[in-house]
Amino acid sequence: MKLNYEPGFAVRGLHFDIGKGLLLKVDSFHQIQLGCVYRGLTPLSDEDVLNLYGQHYIPADYLESYVHNGSQQGSSKMAHLADLFSVPEMSLLCNTTEYFVNNNLDYHPDILFRDVKSAVQSIHPVMHQTVQKNPEDYLEKDPLLELFFDRLINAGKKLFLVTNSPFNFVNKGMQYLIGEHWRDIFDVIIVQARKPKFFTDENRPFRVYDLHQQDHVWDKVHNLEKGRVYCEGNVRQLQGMTGWKGRSVLYFGDHPYTDLADASLVHGWKTGAIIKELTSEIKTLNKSEFKWHVNWLQVLQQLIEEHQDVEDEPSQQLIKHWIGERDELRKETKHVFNKQFGSLFRTYHNPTYFSRRLFRFADVYTSNVTNLLRFSPKHTFYARRGALPHEYRSWFV
Repeated sequence: MKLNYEPGFAVRGLHFDIGKGLLLKVDSFHQIQLGCVYRGLTPLSDEDVLNLYGQHYIPADYLESYVHNGSQQGSSKMAHLADLFSVPEMSLLCNTTEYFVNNNLDYHPDILFRDVKSAVQSIHPVMHQTVQKNPEDYLEKDPLLELFFDRLINAGKKLFLVTNSPFNFVNKGMQYLIGEHWRDIFDVIIVQARKPKFFTDENRPFRVYDLHQQDHVWDKVHNLEKGRVYCEGNVRQLQGMTGWKGRSVLYFGDHPYTDLADASLVHGWKTGAIIKELTSEIKTLNKSEFKWHVNWLQVLQQLIEEHQDVEDEPSQQLIKHWIGERDELRKETKHVFNKQFGSLFRTYHNPTYFSRRLFRFADVYTSNVTNLLRFSPKHTFYARRGALPHEYRSWFV
C-alpha cells in the first residue's frame, strides 16, 4: 500500500469520531462546522452529516475528555487531536481510510484509529535518532533565544526545564540552538518527566541522571542542584524543594493538555502556550483583502438580519442574493487558512473547540517565547474586556 503524505491537508485541534471514522471541526459550543467533515480525504455533504448526527450539536459526554492521573479520560467516542504530532497522524488516518473506501475494503474505524496512533507513537525513538544526527535539518535557530534567557536571569528570575524527551535528544538539540553551555542557563533540568503524570502522580521520585554513565543512579534526591540533570519526579516535589509555587511560576508549553491543564487548574501556575501556527494565521489576518472580506461579511450579515422580515418579492430576491454572497465569502475566508478545515482558532463565527481549551488552560499564548522580549520582565498583561451581546461597545475601540 503506497500513500502520499499531504502535509497541508489538516490542522490540529480537529476531532476524530472513532466509531464513525470521521475527521471533523467543532466550535466552542460543540457545534459541527458543516463543510469541515471528512471521511478519508472526501468531504461529507451537509445532508450526510445531519443524517449521521441528527443535528449540528454534539453532546458533551460524546465529545469531551479530561486529563486524570496522567491520561486523557472521558469520551471514548471522540479524540481531540491537539498536539503537533496530530497533524501527520490525521493525514495518515485519512489517507488509509481513503484507500480502504476506494478499494471497497471492509475496516473498523476504531481499530484503524488505535493502530495509527500506536504507529505514530512508536516512531519517537526513530525520530530522536534522526534529529540527533542532523539537528540543522530539523531545528530552526532563533538568534534571540539566548538573549531572552539572559534577560530573565539578569532580572533575577529562576529558570527550569521540564521535558518528556530523553537527555541525549535534549542535549543535542540545545547544543545546536544555544551552545555547549546551555545547562548553565537553567536552575533545574528535568528530562523524561512523563507529563502529564509529572503533574498528577505524587509517587514518582526524582532520580539523578549521570552524565558520564548516561544512566540513572539510585541515590535519593533531597534537593535539586543547578548543573545536575534529573529524571521523572513530580511537581509536588519540585515545588517543595524550590519553593516555586502558584502564581509566582510562569510555565510555557506547546500542548494544552499535557503541558498546561494540570499546571493551571490544579497547581495554580500561570501558563503560556506556544502556538507556532499563530505566525501564519496573523500574516493572513493582516492582509488587506482578508480584512475587507471580513468587514463586508459583517455588513452583509447585518443587512440580512435587519431586512429579513420584508415580504415584497424584489426585497426577498435581494436578501437571497445577499445570503448567497455571504456564503461565498464564508468559504473564501475559510480557504485562505486551510482549504479543508479553515483556521485553527475560528469557525465561521465562533472560536473553535481548540481555542476554547487553549483559553481555559493558558493565561497567554504566542508563536514564540522570544516575542516577550518586546516587554520588560516586570510587564503585566491585562485581559481585554469583551462586550457581551447585550452590552454597549467601547466608544474608542
